[in-house]
Amino acid sequence: MKTWNFKTESNPTDISKKLESKLGFDNGFVFSVDNDEKKSITFKIRKRIIYGWYWAYQNWTIINGKLLKIDTEDKTNVEIYFNQHFLIRILMFTHIFLGLGLLIAIIAGISNSNSLYIFGGIILVLGVLLWVALQRKFENDSQKYKTLISEILES
Repeated sequence: MKTWNFKTESNPTDISKKLESKLGFDNGFVFSVDNDEKKSITFKIRKRIIYGWYWAYQNWTIINGKLLKIDTEDKTNVEIYFNQHFLIRILMFTHIFLGLGLLIAIIAGISNSNSLYIFGGIILVLGVLLWVALQRKFENDSQKYKTLISEILES
């Protein structure tokens, strides 16, 4: 999870309206807002899945945010948290643990098959490569969302 904090010169309701108008249903995002009693607004943004194959490359980063009104003047403290989708993390850890489990089973002497060495090694390498690729994509997506949100709030 990555955190991004900044302050802006608008009130929380104006910011949520701006974000909702630019990132709403018509623009390919799911944007949900929840008003809190403590003068804070929480929101959640993620890409909308239109077709099944979109899940494979679009819906990996979920944004959770909180807009906190600062008592002085008309300022807002914005806290945004970037998370990877839960299913993507499960996919990555499954590959890594399956590969490690196979290699540990071979080392422990449960199986002596040479094909399991190769299969376990391939699964482990795929899990590590998947982890590296997912981290890189998560960093790129986080930077794109930061740019998008800052452009929306500046307008």
